Amino acid sequence: MFQNLDIFKMSHAMAVHAGRQQATAAQNVANADTPGFKARRLPTFAQSFLRHSDEGTAQRASRDRHLHGSASGGGVMARIDRTAPVDPNGNSVSLENEMLHALEAKRQHDRALAIYKTSLGILRTSLGR
Repeated sequence: MFQNLDIFKMSHAMAVHAGRQQATAAQNVANADTPGFKARRLPTFAQSFLRHSDEGTAQRASRDRHLHGSASGGGVMARIDRTAPVDPNGNSVSLENEMLHALEAKRQHDRALAIYKTSLGILRTSLGR
């Protein structure tokens, strides 16, 4: 009955996605003055979760030397944001937009933790503890 609780897998995936989104925003901010750098974005959590939900939470190899896991589906990759306006030097990073994306990543992470904590409380209540 309690072997496969998808809500915990989903909240974990949401927290991981928020971390990747935050890292992508940080990389964009770090390259805000780099000529020719294009801002990168991750797909939304809903898009990436639906795409990878059939893979479950199986182990994935991110390097050739890993002993377990498969090399396919190595996570969601950041793609160049083609909708961002480009400066004369070819850079498309806007610090204001990056602040908003970082804030959205924080909110998504907080939401994932709230889902996890609430689900854990419901599980504890159902067990009578």
